[in-house]
Amino acid sequence: MPRIAEKPEDLLHQSDALKLSGLEFMQKILDGTNPGPPIAATMGYTLREVSQGRAVFRGAPEFKVTNPMGTVHGGWYGTLLDSAMACAVMTCIPRGAIYTTLEYKINILRGIPLGTLIDCIGETDHVGRSTGVAHGEIRGVEDGKLYATGSTTCIVMQIGDRTEV
Repeated sequence: MPRIAEKPEDLLHQSDALKLSGLEFMQKILDGTNPGPPIAATMGYTLREVSQGRAVFRGAPEFKVTNPMGTVHGGWYGTLLDSAMACAVMTCIPRGAIYTTLEYKINILRGIPLGTLIDCIGETDHVGRSTGVAHGEIRGVEDGKLYATGSTTCIVMQIGDRTEV
């Protein structure tokens, strides 16, 4: 069961993270060995599934993520899609490498009613030595409706010689 970091010292130190492949790192978050990011608690979602080239988060928007009109803020969709798509890229990076989002785009197709359980699925299209490209979607768990889609480009950075990590 994933757990969430509550303070900076809970996070895995970068030197320890570099000893793992991206997939190993994500699997250790999923099984609770390593803590997940605090943003997951803030936004109300958790890592549900991870495999090579794929990451799935599950959550339900609550009132705290609404805009002044009382609907789910676009930033919630964006943050969730960024997490799933970028983590899908992460599952394909080797030991000794890190990544970060370079750019992403989302399309909100319909509003998600508060409390609706959704899955946000990120899947890679390509991951190479310096870039990763992925797409994602937010779907209702019970109704199967497509609520939003997204795409991302991530930069992959090699940190030092992988044989020394």
